Order: sequence, then C-alpha cells, then structure tokens
Amino acid sequence: MKKLAVLTGAVLISAALAGAADWPQFRGPNANGISPESGLNTNWAQKKPEQLWKVTLGDDGFSGPAVAHGKVFVVDHDQNQDIVRALDIASGKEAWRYAYEESGGANYGFNRATPCINDGMVYTVSMKGVINCLAEADGKVIWQKKMADFGGRSPAWAFACSPIVDGENVILVPGGQGSSVVAVNRKTGALIWKSGTDQPGYSTPVVATINGVKQYVVFSATSVNGYAADSGKKLWSFPWKTSYDVNTAAPIVMGDTVFISSGYEVGCALLEIAPEGAKEVWKNKAIQLHFSSPVLIDGRIYSTTDNGDLVCLDPKTGSDIWRQKAKFEKGGLVAADGVLYVMSGADGRLVLVQATPDAYKELSQMTPLGGQSWTAPIIADGKVIVRNKQAMVCLNLK
Repeated sequence: MKKLAVLTGAVLISAALAGAADWPQFRGPNANGISPESGLNTNWAQKKPEQLWKVTLGDDGFSGPAVAHGKVFVVDHDQNQDIVRALDIASGKEAWRYAYEESGGANYGFNRATPCINDGMVYTVSMKGVINCLAEADGKVIWQKKMADFGGRSPAWAFACSPIVDGENVILVPGGQGSSVVAVNRKTGALIWKSGTDQPGYSTPVVATINGVKQYVVFSATSVNGYAADSGKKLWSFPWKTSYDVNTAAPIVMGDTVFISSGYEVGCALLEIAPEGAKEVWKNKAIQLHFSSPVLIDGRIYSTTDNGDLVCLDPKTGSDIWRQKAKFEKGGLVAADGVLYVMSGADGRLVLVQATPDAYKELSQMTPLGGQSWTAPIIADGKVIVRNKQAMVCLNLK
C-alpha cells in the first residue's frame, strides 16, 4: 500500500507538471502562437479568473513577456535606460533586473522584441539594436553586441525582430549590407554566418524545413526569403511591397507553402516554395495584418485583421470559412486547448473564442487592464499574462 501511495503521488506530480508549460520565446514554446496547456478555465461567467498580480511598466511599448522556470521576463524602460526584469510568476515580485543605456527618445514607446530564454540564458534585442545575453539565474551579462557590429540599419520604427535560438545559433535581423540575417554563437555572440542585402522588416524569423532543407523564413522590408540554416545561403525570395515597408506578422509555414500578410490594404497570400523558387498560389485581402500574427489550427488559419474582424480562413483557397465583425482592431491572439485568446487592441478586452471552422463561438470575455493593448497575450503555467502600454497583469486560469 505504501508503494502504491508513493507511485500514485509520483503519477499525480508528473501529471501536474505535464499540464503546465513555459512560454520561453516569441509566439511560445513551438513559436506558433499555441500553448500545449490544457484543463484551463474558459467559463469566466461561472468562475472569473483571479488576478494574481499586477506590475507597472514604464516603457510605453509593446515588448511581449516570456516565461521560463517560474519567472516572467520582460524588457521595461526608465528615463534613458532599458531594464530587463525577471519576475516571480506566482507573486509578480522582482527577482532581478539588468539596466543598460538606451537613450534617444521613444518611437511608439520603446521596446518591441520578446525575450528568448534558452539553456540558462536570456536573450533580448532593444529598439536601438542592443543585443544582450544574460544569465537566467541572476541577470549577469554573458555577452553583449549591437546590430551596428554587423552593419545593421535600423528600420523607420526601430528594431522589432525577436531573437530566436536554434541549436547553437542565435538568429538576428540587422538588415545591413551583406547581413540582412546573421547567425551568432549563442554562448559567445561570435558571428557564424551572415547573408542578404535587404533592409529589415519587423517580423521575427521562422525556423522551418521546406523541400527537405532546414531554413529560416525571414519577412524583410520588401520581400519574404528563405535562408539555409547551416550556411545562410539564400534559397528563395518573393517580392512583397507594403507601404512604409511594414512587414511585421510572422509567416506561417505549412509543408512547402508559406502564408504571409501585411496591412495598408495589401492583404495576404499563399506561396508555394519549390527548389527553383517561390510562386504565388493565391492573393487577396481577406486578412490584412499590420503587426499581429495568426495561428494555424487543424489546417485553418485564425487571425484578426486590420478592420477589427476575426477570421477563420482556408489557406488552400484563401476563402473565408467564417468572419466575425467583433472590433478586435490590431489585437493579437494565441491559442490553447482548442480555444483562441483574442485581444481587442483598442480597448483591451480579452475574448475567448472556440477554434472551430463551424462558426464564431464566443465562450467568455473580460477586460484585465483596458486601454490600447497591441501586444498578444501569453499562456504559461496555467496563467494568462496580458499587458498594455503601462502595466502587465497575471490571471489564474486553473
């Protein structure tokens, strides 16, 4: 009986741990905007999520938080300094902070990029192009570089691409001549390869395997491109021009096809990537993404669009499956356990919608903070974390 009790307890602990997940980088553990967590409370009329903590932010910006090993990481700003902050996810209390100079004034606030936590290290990129590698335990500097070290050229609205760790590589987008994309050693910051001549966009690279070749899909200022992961060789390119070069939403890779979208009445398209290059399968204006990124669930794309609609799209044809005029205006969304967590960018409503092609099915909604809320929520450790320009709040979903 004693052995059975011990075994039962171990199984329960294992199940509890399996039910929770971190959100250690931009767009979550698999970089697709989807959390693997389940068993979350979605009936908020019956059980309103408890607010666990709320912290004030001073950066007036849009940097998404990341979560790893019981801590929330976010880049804040005070006067002429950026501040990388590590907070306890249970209480919101600050575990450590690292401040560095980031002067020159705001540009739609300060920070845009989401921290990336990997193998005991925290990677951040500032709007001015400062790249930090910090110790996850205490925030001590391991290495620091600048986009200018690689000949980087800041786009009009500053550097926004989040750092991505892939194996021994940290993938960055300086946008310099000969260094549109660079891979640096994650432990030292030393250059591994550099490639391309495009001006940077604002979209974070996507790691993918297309036509059997591992590569980084990069949405630049005027095109979308594939770069070989081992060498940086440009494998393919497709031109995509948007007003003010605002290509920001993350591409979605589906087999050997790539979905892209941008705003300013440009729209979206599906590209087929072949060994000889990329070609357009279809293009329309069903989804127009200024900067929010969509999610792919069971072969359907769910996305907000610039006019505030929420759309379920068939990526094979480009046709709407359904469209809800719900006033989500520039709001981000993520998903967990078949449910969409959709922000209204204008007023900060957080709305739960069933991720089904049948119809728009709203489950719950609340307004955690209110105000302009362009940053997508994140889900980690049984919690949802939401920020606006002035604060960040953590709600319990268990």
